[in-house]
Amino acid sequence: MQTGNVAYHPTHSGYPATDIFANCGSPVVAVTAGRILEVSRVDRYSKSGPQGPDNGGKSVSLLGDDGVRYYGSHLTTVAGGIEAGVRVRPGQQVGTVGKTGNANNVCHLHFGISPPCQKTADWWIRRGVVWPASFLDAWRKKRNTSPSAKVKDWRADNGCPKAP
Repeated sequence: MQTGNVAYHPTHSGYPATDIFANCGSPVVAVTAGRILEVSRVDRYSKSGPQGPDNGGKSVSLLGDDGVRYYGSHLTTVAGGIEAGVRVRPGQQVGTVGKTGNANNVCHLHFGISPPCQKTADWWIRRGVVWPASFLDAWRKKRNTSPSAKVKDWRADNGCPKAP
């Protein structure tokens, strides 16, 4: 799927998420109103380090008013004033597209949808458990839809696994 200089594929390798390809420095905005849960302003990823916890590099996670956690990573920057607990509105810039973490030197936004489980430090859930493409398609067409039912169903079926 592509519009202008933004493209994404409906699937992702390994687990449900989507990589949204855009120019480095393109704005990353909140998809809904809510509160920031987690912010990583430092890229701690190392190919020789543990794979998983720091793969996203610089990132932001948001707990939407719909009860869904939205996660964006590989950012170049996190916007000023974006900190845990801060309230954001839909369309508010939270960062810029980058290639931090394990982005393999390709500018993109890793986008994951999940339940808030531990809210922080549960990277194996935060990275994504519900396929985002159908929601991205709907939002692109200006349809107001939420993945909350799919996220609730996933949590009912899987709980909140304590480890990957």
